[in-house]
Amino acid sequence: MKHPKLIRRRTWLAGMALPALPSLIVVPARAQPAEVLTVAAFPLVDEIARTAIPAWRAMHPDVELRILMRQYVDHHTAMTTSLSTAVGLPDVMALESSYVGRFAQGGGLEDLRQPPYGVEAHRARVVPYAYDQAIARNGAVVAMPTDIGPGTMLYRQDIVDRAGVGPEDLTRSWDSYVAAGERIKARTGAYLIANAQEIKDILIADGLRPGEGLYFDVDSRVLVNSPRFERAFEVALRARQLGLDAKVQAWSNDWGAGFKQGRLATELSGAWLVGQLNSFVAPETKGLWRAASLPGGAHSAYGGTFYAIPRKSAPQRKRLAWDFIQLMTLDPQQQLQAFKRYDAFPALRDVHADPFFSEPVEFLAGQRARLLWRDDALRITAMPVHKQNKFAEEVVQTELDKVLRGQKTIKTALADAEQLLALRAKR
Repeated sequence: MKHPKLIRRRTWLAGMALPALPSLIVVPARAQPAEVLTVAAFPLVDEIARTAIPAWRAMHPDVELRILMRQYVDHHTAMTTSLSTAVGLPDVMALESSYVGRFAQGGGLEDLRQPPYGVEAHRARVVPYAYDQAIARNGAVVAMPTDIGPGTMLYRQDIVDRAGVGPEDLTRSWDSYVAAGERIKARTGAYLIANAQEIKDILIADGLRPGEGLYFDVDSRVLVNSPRFERAFEVALRARQLGLDAKVQAWSNDWGAGFKQGRLATELSGAWLVGQLNSFVAPETKGLWRAASLPGGAHSAYGGTFYAIPRKSAPQRKRLAWDFIQLMTLDPQQQLQAFKRYDAFPALRDVHADPFFSEPVEFLAGQRARLLWRDDALRITAMPVHKQNKFAEEVVQTELDKVLRGQKTIKTALADAEQLLALRAKR
């Protein structure tokens, strides 16, 4: 899941100019269609869906596929409204991972365990944490994962070489990571990381047991005033006090410039960031980067995409909707094509033995990093998403900002966060 605040593959799209109306991509059938299947998606997901059109036509030549595309924020807002009002529901909706848990609790999505779906028969074929992420508290499976975002640490080989730092210094532990950052800053002037918040984002999820919530437990008790959060705040604060973070936000102009100008030595993100760096963020840095596992043996997910069927959508198209979802999530050819073209890391394990995973990644100077990401993905633990997770995320982020600015102690900040979240936990 995923840690909901960790940088998402499509977060940058939310900052783009948003159209007043959604754009409708109509894929005409070759004959008068007997049915029309509507899929609601957000950027990149809509493009991946379009690549499946030939396969869809072969399956259902008389069914027209309509892809309704909205920008990331608009899409999820529209889906929230549609599920609550049962107005304007698509036959299939794409959801970013942080929304799956919230929507599951509302009861507005089909339980894919039930006929005609039978999703449980495919459980072993899917990366475990991604499948588990879509399981509601009542056991319902409300969505099917199509792509995932295994976490990775990217580091500049040239910068760490000048600092006399090895990859093991960056990954051995969080203390070692910070100590390596001190050497990097002293010897090269480069920052260890863009923002200390990134450290907190990973550490608050580190060591969670399967089924354990991030901010709340199953009874809505608040978990933030705990050693887990104290440790996360302490490491982030130490990085800030040592001047190791550039104090810039992901996807900002300063963030992009930091990569281009060699001012950022590492970045903690999803494996998909390699494609973003290569395509538009910092293509001129090709060959300078390498990938490693996250520091301290941490394993986190950075986003991911699911497909779901609204419970109150047209009954006569439920089976067609499931056919489309199976095409996008269980067809190895479609999954591999999406990975090659759009860096959509496959949730389908059938694809993970494909030779493409062993091919060198040019942007990473020929490193066979996909094998690393594949193995790390299997070590990620799913986290249940509480209905107030988004609010909790914002509260914790704000409290850490106050700690980093010296306005509060860690204990005071976490106590204040706990008190505020307790008021909202059961709403």
